[in-house]
Amino acid sequence: MSNTPTILLVHGAWHGAWCWDAVRALLEAKGRTVVAIDLPTVHAPNKAQLDLADDAKAVRDAVDAIDGPVVVVAHSYGGVPTTQGLAGAANVAHVVYIAAFALDAGESLLGAVGGVPPTWWMIDGALTTAGNPAEPAESLFFNDLPADVAAANVAKLLSQATKPFSDVVTEVAWKAIPSTYVITERDAIFPLFAQEALSGRAGSTVHRFDTGHSPFLSQPEATAAIIDAAGR
Repeated sequence: MSNTPTILLVHGAWHGAWCWDAVRALLEAKGRTVVAIDLPTVHAPNKAQLDLADDAKAVRDAVDAIDGPVVVVAHSYGGVPTTQGLAGAANVAHVVYIAAFALDAGESLLGAVGGVPPTWWMIDGALTTAGNPAEPAESLFFNDLPADVAAANVAKLLSQATKPFSDVVTEVAWKAIPSTYVITERDAIFPLFAQEALSGRAGSTVHRFDTGHSPFLSQPEATAAIIDAAGR
């Protein structure tokens, strides 16, 4: 069993493991073992029927499959199944929340954004997509990337099951597992005051990035450095 934690990367809504590629390469160049998963409510063929519990199970199953300590890194919505799924996980050394929803018991992502879906959530029954002509995904997720790079990443976004956004967290990993929170100060999706409020939970170590919502793409070196230091 290795004493150096394996790093597990958990993406946010509409994204996939692909969003971590640059950070993963940098971490692996440092000799770290890295695992990135695709959440089922974005990638499973039956995703319209899935909910938060399915994503939480995917995160927990990935952790349970790792022999040794783990640092789990969660972005945005990915913080919700990470918080839910890792409660009681003995081998998780640290959680890094990157502009993520570190919710408490009884809270939901929808509740955390005011109880009303943002206007850029394009809800079609059981599935939701991100962005519209008035509020394009490029300017929401990737406002600090070159236009062509932002467009290329938007092309990779998929629909997301709607139900996980209103599902309530019932177990809370950050109450027992040390955590780090990365605040993204130019975030067009996640208001700064909300990130600051969540970052204070569980006595998190807090870092502030002068980036948009996706620092793993716009500042991969800085993101990798924070992750590499966590759980050491």
